[in-house]
Amino acid sequence: MATNETVTPHLDRRTDLLAPAILAQLGGIDIIARQVVHGFMLGLHRSPNRGFSAEFAELRAYQPGDDLRTLDWRMYARSDRFFVKQYEEETNLRAYMLIDVSESMEWSSGAGLPTKLWYAKHLAAAISLILTRQGDIVGFMAFHERIVRQIRARGGKMHWRMLLRHLNALKGGGRTDSESAIKRVAMRLKRKGLVILISDLLVDPAATAKALVYLQHTGHEVLVFHLIDPGERDLPTTGETRFVDPETGDSLRTSVADMRRQYRDAVESAIAEWTATLTSRGIAYSTIGTDEPLARALRFYLWKRQRLP
Repeated sequence: MATNETVTPHLDRRTDLLAPAILAQLGGIDIIARQVVHGFMLGLHRSPNRGFSAEFAELRAYQPGDDLRTLDWRMYARSDRFFVKQYEEETNLRAYMLIDVSESMEWSSGAGLPTKLWYAKHLAAAISLILTRQGDIVGFMAFHERIVRQIRARGGKMHWRMLLRHLNALKGGGRTDSESAIKRVAMRLKRKGLVILISDLLVDPAATAKALVYLQHTGHEVLVFHLIDPGERDLPTTGETRFVDPETGDSLRTSVADMRRQYRDAVESAIAEWTATLTSRGIAYSTIGTDEPLARALRFYLWKRQRLP
């Protein structure tokens, strides 16, 4: 049983580096999002690569010649290092997140491991907080075979809190049809911006890739987070297992030993195909394990944001 010391991180500990199983015990989606973003930004401040932290944080490392009136003494007290406050113009980036809420997103392979949907909601909450703090506007669309919830892109703290309420209320159900959701976004977004798809991509690869490419060709930057439960990457070493499709109910009982290697090869082949198809067309794509800290996904988002015009 986890102790209080394990569940509650020290103030200097980076919450964004915690395993999702531990992170899920810290509180509600608002608390987790704030702590994750705080830890992530703190990590950027401490990074030797100051170029990343300058754009995404409200602070940057002090340099000789900076106005001493802009020094942040609270940060100095916490880190024993000098940082200056930055006052940048709003970028007014328009970001829209597409969140897969199909039945398969509610699945988890192990006790204590959050579902793919939990990971998607908290990743969306953290990214939207970063966007809001930068003066950008953000909205989202949740979908399975139809659109189940849509929040118009806006900015500000009140809008972010409203986003969290809607994110927290999302439930899994139905089959995945990301193609139609992407097409609807392409029709509705008149201004160029950033579209972020968060899904387990248990979809028709050809149709979904075609829709993403169309979205990219209309002038939008596209980023894809492919969420994968560790139990989907590899099978148990021994025993007989019954495989069930959570969206159709179809099942198959077979010996794990007979198909473990073939299954692993099939998964890696599918990931390689997604990577080749999307990245060759300028679409940012990353697989993220639901057992991995949110920091990895946020770093990928940061890398993509750095390349926005």
